Amino acid sequence: MLGKKIRELRRERGMSLKDLSEKTSLTSSFLSQVERDLADPSITSLKKIADAMEVPIFYFLLDPEKHSPVVKKEQRKVLRFPQSHVTYELLSPDLNRNMEVIMCHLEPGAINSEEYLTHPGEECIVVLKGVMEVDVGGEIYRVETGDSIYFYSNIPHKLWNAGEEELIFIAAITPPEF
Repeated sequence: MLGKKIRELRRERGMSLKDLSEKTSLTSSFLSQVERDLADPSITSLKKIADAMEVPIFYFLLDPEKHSPVVKKEQRKVLRFPQSHVTYELLSPDLNRNMEVIMCHLEPGAINSEEYLTHPGEECIVVLKGVMEVDVGGEIYRVETGDSIYFYSNIPHKLWNAGEEELIFIAAITPPEF
């Protein structure tokens, strides 16, 4: 399913595998395997693919048929990769809004991305459970249960679970970029 949506969008954009490879620094053979659902991309690789095609990551999981403003817990779009210690759930109904809201679960010691993330806009994160450390432009902030952090997301950033228990947080991102 994921691979099929990537292939469809790539073709819709008039891009060859080579074009996508050059924009993402991922090999054409790896991208071909992803499109045929023979390989699972990491979150970082999927972000590169999404950025190259100018869509948020969750674009690949959404069903364009649904238009309800209510997102039932059991109907959330969930993004989790094999051997990843991070789970993302889309709380907003779609990506056709000015803001995207996601809930994230990180196991102890897990990091949200191997590489620093940058994208246009702003983020506000509220920690529901656990302890998070966030590196924003080289400054590290400790954010604990009930705390929040707000930053401009064009500044390189990454975060990780700095506690002994699962970290759960909600992030509001504008514009939808993740």
